[in-house]
Amino acid sequence: MDYKTSGVDIIKGRSFVEYLKVLAPKIGGFSGMMEVPSGYEKPVLISGADGVGTKMNICRIARDYSTIGQDLVAMCVNDVICSGAKPLYFLDYISTKSLDANVSDIVYGINVGCTMAGMELIGGETAEHYRANDYDLAGFCTGIVEKNDIVNGSNIRAGDVVIGIESSGLHSNGYTLINDMLWRNYIYYKEMPELLRPTTIYARLIQYLLDEIPILGMAHITGGGLPENLPRCLPMGLTVDVDYGSWDVPEMFETIQLAGNISDSEMRNVFNMGIGFCLVVPKEVVEHTQTLISDTPFGMRSWVIGNVREQ
Repeated sequence: MDYKTSGVDIIKGRSFVEYLKVLAPKIGGFSGMMEVPSGYEKPVLISGADGVGTKMNICRIARDYSTIGQDLVAMCVNDVICSGAKPLYFLDYISTKSLDANVSDIVYGINVGCTMAGMELIGGETAEHYRANDYDLAGFCTGIVEKNDIVNGSNIRAGDVVIGIESSGLHSNGYTLINDMLWRNYIYYKEMPELLRPTTIYARLIQYLLDEIPILGMAHITGGGLPENLPRCLPMGLTVDVDYGSWDVPEMFETIQLAGNISDSEMRNVFNMGIGFCLVVPKEVVEHTQTLISDTPFGMRSWVIGNVREQ
């Protein structure tokens, strides 16, 4: 017997590592390293971990794994930046039956996502599991912020305003429901290729805004939608009245709702409904904030979607 016939090709694994070193030169050795940037008086490291869930099934249907790596990076980094942190580095974990071209595409997408977020891919683990039926991904992101600049929502007051920034689509949430609808033939991927559209990475936009305006709180809108995620950035005793008619809900959400006969409440608790990230700001800077969001190289749309009030 040997390792290859048992399911693990060592030679192919070594070749894959060499590919990674070309893609991300900081990968190597037994661990990833990064020097803490200078200029911080009391630096605080902010970390997060996440995955892409059952969106992997859409990659299988589409036979396209080139963008799911961006989703992985986005799901991690968009959480970390909610504290005001600047992304530093990223590590990944990939489980696969064998090292094939799809794994290379996944890692390429991860590297693209890291570049978009302005951080380094410094390591990870690619595990060959002979009995695995599909790929599984997990990501780990670390950012840095000055202790006095941490955004934790403590300065939010009644009367402050919530600005919602557009999503690129479903991002990486709600796909268990989507996959069920695909299986039942309620919807078809060939008619909705936007199901594979990658998650928006907001890191560079948020870093730009932090230098220009007082951001009091931030929320990454993931599983649970606005009802679950927006309150996470608010201090005790405050709530937000969200006006669900204040922005343009993308057509794909309406298509999904009609095809599945899904209630408004269920849609809002499963999907982001077109809002991928939220800012809480003082009302006097709302107009300026929206101008910055639309005028930057990112050119994103935003809406005033709610106001903070006492419970």
